[in-house]
Amino acid sequence: MFARDIISELTAWSEKKHRKPLILRGARQVGKTTIVEMFARQFEQYLYINLENDNNKELFNKNKGFDDLVQLIFLKYEKFRKGKKTLIFFDEIQQEPKAIAQLRYFYEEAPDLYVIAAGSLLDVVLKNKISFPVGRVEYRVLRPVSFHEFLKALGKTLALEQFEKIPLASFAHLRLLELFHIYALIGGMPEIILNYVENKDYTQLVPIYETLLTSYIDDVEKYAHDQPIRHILRYIIPKIFIEGGKRIKFQGFGDSNYKSREMGEALRTLERAWLLHLVYPTVDTRLPYIPDYKKVPRLQVLDTGLINHFAGLKIGLLSANNLNEVYEGKIAEHIVGQELLAKQYNVFNKINFWVNEKKGSMAEVDFLYLFQDKLIPIEVKSGASGKLKSLHKFMELAPHSYAVRCYAGELRVDKINNKQGKAFFLLNLPYYLISQIDKYLEWFTNSYLTPGYNIYKTNIEDRFVSESEGEYNRPKSKYEGIKDIVEGISPIDEGENILDRRTKTSIRKAINDIENIRSDTKSNLEKLLFAIYRVEGKKVKDYSLITGIPVKSIERYVKILREENIIIFRGEKKAKNAGYFFTKSFEKN
Repeated sequence: MFARDIISELTAWSEKKHRKPLILRGARQVGKTTIVEMFARQFEQYLYINLENDNNKELFNKNKGFDDLVQLIFLKYEKFRKGKKTLIFFDEIQQEPKAIAQLRYFYEEAPDLYVIAAGSLLDVVLKNKISFPVGRVEYRVLRPVSFHEFLKALGKTLALEQFEKIPLASFAHLRLLELFHIYALIGGMPEIILNYVENKDYTQLVPIYETLLTSYIDDVEKYAHDQPIRHILRYIIPKIFIEGGKRIKFQGFGDSNYKSREMGEALRTLERAWLLHLVYPTVDTRLPYIPDYKKVPRLQVLDTGLINHFAGLKIGLLSANNLNEVYEGKIAEHIVGQELLAKQYNVFNKINFWVNEKKGSMAEVDFLYLFQDKLIPIEVKSGASGKLKSLHKFMELAPHSYAVRCYAGELRVDKINNKQGKAFFLLNLPYYLISQIDKYLEWFTNSYLTPGYNIYKTNIEDRFVSESEGEYNRPKSKYEGIKDIVEGISPIDEGENILDRRTKTSIRKAINDIENIRSDTKSNLEKLLFAIYRVEGKKVKDYSLITGIPVKSIERYVKILREENIIIFRGEKKAKNAGYFFTKSFEKN
């Protein structure tokens, strides 16, 4: 078995001073039992108690109190409690209501014991009003394998190393995209991934998908409290994997004759079993935002691999250059949603999307993400930045100036001036980086949205800003966008100067004092000096990339500026830290 990222979360739980019993939730077959067994290696003793076993259920019927229960458990497994770091795992705890009730006493009376409980149908049991130790337990949820875990499972050490670097090196893009396409095709169910790692044969995965579906249908008797709802569940379980990624109406879902109320109850039952999420929209662009449960939800199912299997999408997905070209873009959108859910272990972690359903201005943004008290819109689409109409509509109304687009292209930042005159930044993330969104938003805001709008704060070779007014045009050079600096306008705080007036005046005065140069040369000298002001210590080629001015022209301009004693070259020519700086005689504000 391969390592899962949640292990670090469990370790942090075990190190807490006032630790409560932990309940691990999640659908069947996502690896809950396996992950606890791996985590158990950190303990001196591990007691596994499966409560589907009638003999283990008897533990809770033979004792008169909590102390008796604990002693009986250690007696049954022939273990000594004293002086031993012991993990007790109650698996399928929903099978024994008395075990659920006893969890509070492990917190109150046995803090030396580490207790984890799990049950894929636990949430269904809670609906049946079984006594639960509120405030005496804590929760985590395990979901299907993430792309990060997938890379570890495949043993792709070098790819993983590049994946974890912030920002991503451009040379790693195609390889990571290729691996992500495999992940998007087969999904994140652990048994599927283990088989693929061993055999690399997609045909061997088919019976595993079928077995997974059968096991979920077989669980219907445990999900449902009456016969009518069981019939509905048996009907819709295969259907949800066909309709996954779409907005759905309860009435007649899956071409059925079931009424909205019946279908709603059935779908919410499967949601409690973690087989799906009903993703609801909101009309808000700022906090607090409230999902509108009266609007049509989007169906996010357990795993994208199951959607592909039941939709008949096979190897062809691997040859697609763009996931948005597959299944009307639903696969790309769904796998992004799956990654956003998998990255957090909080049971209350939800995903939502944004809509504007006013006549004449209909819009829908795929996801909203909370970052630094802001609602960040995420669009999962290819195409020109200027044509992301729904995203533009959201940004018109949003109280901040940045958004995210998830696509098949390389990591990139666009500065967009929309038709309403508002400027904002668009962080373009490759699909495979969406699980790293927190780190990239932090990198992005630190690099681009710092006071003074220093777009060259980090390594100049790592990324670029391109500029768009309504329509996106690919820049001629990697660093086109110097116009923002020349004009001195920041898109973050409208009208705020990037270069203060004294500095701009000093630079322009110095250029105007140079005799016998044409006006176009003066303009380019100004561009070059503004670039040097922002990023000192670079060489001719670097400033050519920044300004878009040819290298030969830059060589001529630096010669002029050196002769005028405005700039100086410091260091050995081939040294990394050598480059052009302002002279001490030039007042740099």
